[in-house]
Amino acid sequence: MGCNCSNDHFRRSDNNMKKTVKFSLLDSYKLLQQTTGEQYMKVRDSGMPDEQMWADFFDPVGILSTLGLDRGVDDLVEFGCGYGTFTLAAAGFAAGTVYALDIEPEMVSVVEQKCRKAGIDNVRARVRDFVTDGAGLAENSLDAALLFNILHHQNPVGLMREAHRVLKPNGKLAVIHWNYDPTTPRGPAMEIRPRPEQCIDWGKTAGFHFKEQNHYDLPPYHYGLLFNKPFM
Repeated sequence: MGCNCSNDHFRRSDNNMKKTVKFSLLDSYKLLQQTTGEQYMKVRDSGMPDEQMWADFFDPVGILSTLGLDRGVDDLVEFGCGYGTFTLAAAGFAAGTVYALDIEPEMVSVVEQKCRKAGIDNVRARVRDFVTDGAGLAENSLDAALLFNILHHQNPVGLMREAHRVLKPNGKLAVIHWNYDPTTPRGPAMEIRPRPEQCIDWGKTAGFHFKEQNHYDLPPYHYGLLFNKPFM
């Protein structure tokens, strides 16, 4: 879900669909968070819980809409798709392709299975160590990139530079992360948890523009930031 992988182990859900229902792309993710897998993490501690608890922390459609990704997006990349919490919602907004990257094959399989069940055909889920090898996508080719709950990585500027590389001029980089607050129920350790100001500085170092009005509160436990790749 916003992390490339996780140190925690996750139990498979015993919930099963009792009947076949036809869902819209924007609604399908809500009932398709039944399939889980084990996930490991090269990114530092995420504090990632089991899937159902994780899903309860977010309103994916609402968050993507708040960040302005519900319109004007053809192709996008998600760095660290995890359970697919945001992948399926993004697929409902994207007019083109959603590239969902994760280092863990089990997570990629989970996302592929959810897409099959929902009849979603515009997601390309790929096993990819994007930390080491990059996204494997062409320069200046995408409209948006997602870095969700991942910038506690040891090289956040490097990840943002890779997002910058693949984005078209005026492309959007969306970042969300846990609030810098020790009372949040989950999240990385405080010593590696980034403050919004740090993420903004990293984004500028990576070549992005940022406007203060694009800093969002995402209750109950997250903040969001929207960057733009400047025109050359």
